[in-house]
Amino acid sequence: MFSMSPPDRGPDAPADPRRRLLLELGSALLSGGLPVHDVEEELRGLGRALGAPDVRVAAFTTGLFVTLGADEPTVLEPVGPALRFEQTADILDLVHRLRAGALDGHRALRDLDAIRRAPARWPTWVADLGMLPVGVGLCLFLQPAAANVLAAAIGSLVVVGLTMTARRLPLLRPLLPVTAGFLVSVLVLGAARASLLDGPLRTIVATLAILLPGALLVTGLSEIAAGAASAGTARLVSGSVQLALFLAGVVTAAAATGVPASALANTQVATPSWWVIFLGLALAVAGLVININAPPAAIPWIVAVIAVTTAVQVPVTVTSGAALGGLAGAVTAAAAATAAHWLPRGPRWQVLYLPAFWVVVPGSFGLLNTAQIEVGNGAQALLAAVGALFGVSVGTLIGSVISRIPRPTTALSRPRT
Repeated sequence: MFSMSPPDRGPDAPADPRRRLLLELGSALLSGGLPVHDVEEELRGLGRALGAPDVRVAAFTTGLFVTLGADEPTVLEPVGPALRFEQTADILDLVHRLRAGALDGHRALRDLDAIRRAPARWPTWVADLGMLPVGVGLCLFLQPAAANVLAAAIGSLVVVGLTMTARRLPLLRPLLPVTAGFLVSVLVLGAARASLLDGPLRTIVATLAILLPGALLVTGLSEIAAGAASAGTARLVSGSVQLALFLAGVVTAAAATGVPASALANTQVATPSWWVIFLGLALAVAGLVININAPPAAIPWIVAVIAVTTAVQVPVTVTSGAALGGLAGAVTAAAAATAAHWLPRGPRWQVLYLPAFWVVVPGSFGLLNTAQIEVGNGAQALLAAVGALFGVSVGTLIGSVISRIPRPTTALSRPRT
């Protein structure tokens, strides 16, 4: 661990290495997409473990301020490039080992640099192809008809191609939402106009789901509810703009294909049986695991948490609506992830919670109502969409409280590896 003696505050005194460690780790956690209030809580706990109980942290979406005490200088650290999911998982484990005293600060900084430089487990094009089973799997959930699933598969390949193009040509990245929304919608609406499929809206949303900013919107709302208004508002505005661009693409495609607004109603032409739901879930989880480069050791745990969350959220959504379904899903995901973290060799709870959050909790069901706002279904659709987002946000806050429950120290206790 770093030296705990008070640093010399003379003009030529070196910077306290504990502050540098907190800044680097905080920036990395923000780059991984964690809510700012969770990052602040992690750094305050780490500060106590490092012998700086009065550490003060103010995190934003673009950076964070850290000081080790009221009389210490405050330093700003900007957020770097976005990290991959498995990098974020490794950094969370690094923070846990530091807080447990199993790692010294100098080694932690070296490990953090190695994590940032680590290559992905497989080529980028393989990760991008993970979008294909995600789109097909979600379509089996939302619109399990053969023609719709085929359209979702073709549309997902379009999304893969656009994502690869945007990565190679960064100047085109801001156009990805509206371009993807337009091209996928032209494909699906054109097929609907030719009477090849029914219920095109659910097929469009399933195909675009992996790009939709549902997680960004919900994270922003949960940050606002937790008191982090600046960060939450920034995410909410960013997510709303992205969603508006997707919807602009859908509406433009409807006009281009001559499809009436009534064709974009939230209708389900077939009800999935249990084995179709299971197949769709398996495909979506497999695609997500590939797309986010999930750590191999965590994959069985991720699958288990998503399965439990789905078993709770889907029935509640069907019987009580998207708002209560999202609330139940978020709470269940957090509870299952926390319980798994307590078990022998269970990974950090965030590593399990985030994939469940992306696949199940933000869900396409709430965003279906949002899409209808643009095609004239009015205030009822707006209220349903807002209710769904707030339901997930409240569930996320409850889940954050659940995750902080201390791990039992009886039969479940074991050393972390």
